Amino acid sequence: MNKAITEGLQLMPPAFSNGLNVWSSGDGTPGSDTYDGAANAVFVAADADFGGCLELQKTANTQKLRFMGQTPLEPGCYLQIKARVKAVSGALPSVRIAGWAAAGNGSHIGGVDETAPQVALTTYGAVAEVTGIVGSGSRGGVDMPWGRDADYGHFGLDLTGANGGVVRIDDIEITDITSAFLRDMLSLVDVTDYGAVGDGSTDCSAAFEAADAAAGGRRILVPAGEFRLDSTVSLNHEAVFEGTVSMPGSQMLLLTKNFDFPAYAAAFGSEELGFKKAFQALINNADHESLDLKGRKITVTGPIDMQAAVPNKSSYATRRVIRNGQLEAASNAAWDTEVVTSQATYSVSDSKKLTNVANIANIAVGSLVEGAGVGREIYVKSKNTGAGELTLSAALYDADGTQNFTFRNFKYLVDFSGFSALSKFGMEGIEFQCNGRCSAVRLAPAGSVNAFDSCFFSRPKDRGITSTGTGCQGILVDNCQFLSNEDGEDVPDRVSIGLNVNANDAKLRSNRATRFRHFALLAGGSNTVTGNHFFQGDSIASGVRTAGLVLASNNCTSTVSDNYIDNCFIEWTNEGDPTPDFTGGFSFSALSVTGNVFLSGDVAPWFSYIVVKPFGSGHFLNGLSVTGNKFRSLNGSIDRAERVDTSFSDLDFSRSKNVDFSGNMYHNVSAQTANPLRVRHDQSSASASWSVRAEGLLPFQGFARYADSVVPLGALKTSGNSTRYIVPYIETQQGPDNDEIRLRWGEAVKGEVQVIMRMDS
Repeated sequence: MNKAITEGLQLMPPAFSNGLNVWSSGDGTPGSDTYDGAANAVFVAADADFGGCLELQKTANTQKLRFMGQTPLEPGCYLQIKARVKAVSGALPSVRIAGWAAAGNGSHIGGVDETAPQVALTTYGAVAEVTGIVGSGSRGGVDMPWGRDADYGHFGLDLTGANGGVVRIDDIEITDITSAFLRDMLSLVDVTDYGAVGDGSTDCSAAFEAADAAAGGRRILVPAGEFRLDSTVSLNHEAVFEGTVSMPGSQMLLLTKNFDFPAYAAAFGSEELGFKKAFQALINNADHESLDLKGRKITVTGPIDMQAAVPNKSSYATRRVIRNGQLEAASNAAWDTEVVTSQATYSVSDSKKLTNVANIANIAVGSLVEGAGVGREIYVKSKNTGAGELTLSAALYDADGTQNFTFRNFKYLVDFSGFSALSKFGMEGIEFQCNGRCSAVRLAPAGSVNAFDSCFFSRPKDRGITSTGTGCQGILVDNCQFLSNEDGEDVPDRVSIGLNVNANDAKLRSNRATRFRHFALLAGGSNTVTGNHFFQGDSIASGVRTAGLVLASNNCTSTVSDNYIDNCFIEWTNEGDPTPDFTGGFSFSALSVTGNVFLSGDVAPWFSYIVVKPFGSGHFLNGLSVTGNKFRSLNGSIDRAERVDTSFSDLDFSRSKNVDFSGNMYHNVSAQTANPLRVRHDQSSASASWSVRAEGLLPFQGFARYADSVVPLGALKTSGNSTRYIVPYIETQQGPDNDEIRLRWGEAVKGEVQVIMRMDS
């Protein structure tokens, strides 16, 4: 590119033959002395080597020759000044190209190099060529980098060395040689042309912004070197990084034109740092709603504190998404779980706090709490070190008093817990490759409607997604794969959990989970669990199984539908209740289990697919619908599809309400339970009192509390076979297990009846 051609810039000084009144013996500025009529300068019309030339005698220590015209300079434009000189007589001087740098207002620009390397004249009559290159950027081959503030210059040459010598100087040439420096000025703007210096220490923020302002739709080139940016820089044009940038953690690089991970990885020369800076820009409105990793794999050397990457934000609630890539945990000690054991006091009067906590400074917020009377997935939500208090994510069911607790601080590939709240944040198409070294994601302690879509949680050491507070409110987990690191472990030895939720309105849809201890623990209400496949078997014959789905709230108001629940079960508890004995409320209520496929193989006969586990006494079923499910056991049968885990207490079946257990299919399940339950009873000998037994076929072996109908199947006859047209009255909750209905007739009769009995009111 040549500015003299493309923009008509006048670069070439006039020939000496046009007069010496525009050639200064000073800096070339207006008012400086000229060589017109000077005693030591004369124009020679006919020289054998030069034709017309200037003959000049050196009379000053630095004999200057400057064109008084203003030779224009522009950022990105590079000029070459060339002179041919020969010594004629006297002392032999040295010669160099030189200039005087001027700003747009005519003032001198100090602190820049205004001379090129000098050449010594060693032989009379021998022509020497001296050159110098001037331009805005400090590039290889540029002798006089003047920066982007230089507007024009006065150019010529200097004679140095001994005085008295006479030289002849051919007409000075100034040409545009920008093309020698820029590969294609039509598509690239080089930041070094605007004053950037890749020395790792000079602040190049203004130079980057100036290059962006001048780009005019072209790309910005950051050449080899390390460029320091001490301030936030926003580039509105595509940036190409051959070199790298460095900047304080609090400052941002906003690549609004090519906002994606590869650009940031190239910019910072590090995948991990590039990811953090790209996330920082995403949260600070880099004109994009999502960060595309472009299918790249990022090797992560330690837990990524996502809030620390954005130090100017403590909370965020605008939709943002990270998509399409892989985060992989490198092998090092940064992932080791921190374990602290401390004594603390718990009181049900302040059910989500531990007080008088010893060694509290060493307990990390977000740690899992373990101890006697502590339910599953209880975490430290916050702490007050001065007061010695820890706030927990949920209450403890039986920990009143003082005892030792264990706190496990798992390490996560992506950790949002530094935010006070984070909402509407999504991750799509991300694989969290934990490699059995770490957990995947820890949510912020507060927030809502965060989403994971089509993600892979591969081999998490402890947890896939952890909620330590209410940052899981309305969480959406769709089309994800949770791939266990414990495939080869037997069920009792597994410790990892796919995810936990503390708040309400979780949506788990169309996910797949393999061989965790639990796929999900949901402690809130109004959950939707649909279309998932989770399986947890092992190769041990008649082996035990753990819960795939744990519902840790008795009034759970949840729907579990159309899932494939393989070698695990649904466990329904109230382990987050600080007073687990029933004293009021709805007890175990508002659960719908519909259209699921339940499958098991090589399990103990007492295994069941739906288990209710009350952690206190007095609880009852108060709204349960189990309809349209398929229950099947392989390699042996099981006793029943549902049961009560009485480790702490049984249910009060005298209070069961609104239980619908119908339309289910059973294969290799001995007790094919239903409610309402249809029972056929054949009374072979005449009696006025018939006992109709449920035979354990009411759900959870509940009480026979009501009968919807009693229908004779054929004639009722006396002992003498006389037909009778009579109806009985009914006595419920009969027999040692309260699962019989007694039919009382007006006289002794025999025959067959169909009874529809119920365990609920």
